[in-house]
Amino acid sequence: MRKIKKPVFFVVFALILLFAASVFFGVTTYYGDMNTVYVKGVDNIRFGIDIRGGVDVTFTSPEDIDATDAQLDAAKEVIVQRMINLGITDYESFIDYGNDRIIVRFPWKEGEANFDPEEAVKELGETAELTFREGYEVDEAGMYTGVTKDNVILVGSDVQEAYAAYSEDKSGNLEWQVSLELTSEGAKKFADATTKLAPSRGVISIWMDETCFSYPQVQTAITDGRASITGNFDADEAKALADKINSGALPFKLVTASFSTISPSLGSGALEAMVVAGIIAFAFIAVFMIALYRLPGAVAVVALFGQVSGTLAFISGYFGFMNGSILTIPGIAGIILAVGMGVDANIITSERIREELANGKTLDGSIESGFRRAFSAILDGNVTMILVAIILMGAFGTPDSIFSKLLHFVFFMFGPSTAGTIYSFGFTLLTGVALNLFFGVLCSRLMLASLSKFKALRNPKLYGGVRHEQ
Repeated sequence: MRKIKKPVFFVVFALILLFAASVFFGVTTYYGDMNTVYVKGVDNIRFGIDIRGGVDVTFTSPEDIDATDAQLDAAKEVIVQRMINLGITDYESFIDYGNDRIIVRFPWKEGEANFDPEEAVKELGETAELTFREGYEVDEAGMYTGVTKDNVILVGSDVQEAYAAYSEDKSGNLEWQVSLELTSEGAKKFADATTKLAPSRGVISIWMDETCFSYPQVQTAITDGRASITGNFDADEAKALADKINSGALPFKLVTASFSTISPSLGSGALEAMVVAGIIAFAFIAVFMIALYRLPGAVAVVALFGQVSGTLAFISGYFGFMNGSILTIPGIAGIILAVGMGVDANIITSERIREELANGKTLDGSIESGFRRAFSAILDGNVTMILVAIILMGAFGTPDSIFSKLLHFVFFMFGPSTAGTIYSFGFTLLTGVALNLFFGVLCSRLMLASLSKFKALRNPKLYGGVRHEQ
């Protein structure tokens, strides 16, 4: 390594402290009641339901039905719409196409006292009722009232298929629309209704349960059982509307394969206990490292602090180029385990430096040789843990995660196994161990080599040696 100057320690130390401060506090500006977050801090960390409390439910199709991808997409749209109707907005929903599963997680709302999770899950899993109704009504607040329910034109079973299509309008411009193919009975009903409404440009509103999500105007009578809905859609909007329409024709009710709830008080209590335990453990580690390895131990503590800060940064979404991750109790355990790996790496390095000093090498030579000899063992241990973390993220991650897709060829044979709490463990372990290679190896080496240039700090005893350098 190129000769390291004295100021390097102060630069690295200051950068670690500044980075840690920005991670813990974030960067936020306030203007009245409005706040703008520029850099996310620990306050922006999203906690899993095992900490915040909430519901984790997995829906699947009945054993005698092999649901198609389109049906699963449509069912997910229904579930999302119903969660919104229930006032649940902070949710996660995933589809496991290989096992015909829909995984839904949502936390308790703050201050919620009367929420019944079992009733909510029951409502989410019921088959949606799709209806096409003549006209639409709104109240004084502009909300759809549903008074048109007595004027039903079509029901979900009258729709054979709905799909997003790209077509040319009357002006020759290309636009996205939703195309409908009706059953023979549905085609007759729709022909009668559109023949009646076309002269007055009447409206046919489309409802999911008692929620109106579209109200297209009838331009002309439609008698061939094929219709299209236009409305300045983009591709995603057209597909979402088609999925909602298809969902009304689902031939089965979703089955609740698994269901669990955690109270907010239990989760917050566990979080507080884990945080306190982590702080106490870090303090004991700091005392142990400094007492046993002296100056290399003190440098190791600084590196470990940087490693923990970096892990929290990845969790919170500190880095703008990637999203954060939900933190669970197993995720906190992953942070602690990664810190343990960092401690192990610094112990190996400190022992190698001590051995080199005992063999009569100079201080500079001992530091250089100690880091070089320790690196292979550190790298082997860290790579092994990284592979374990990737496997955990692949086995227990959401079906659309990158590691789940990469390792699907291995884990598909074991059946359903998604558990977001374990995924969080893998994520924090992966980031923590990877950061250990940066802070515990590179930063530690820079800081220790820099400190050794100060005359007052060249006593080998400060590095675990037993004699003064000659």
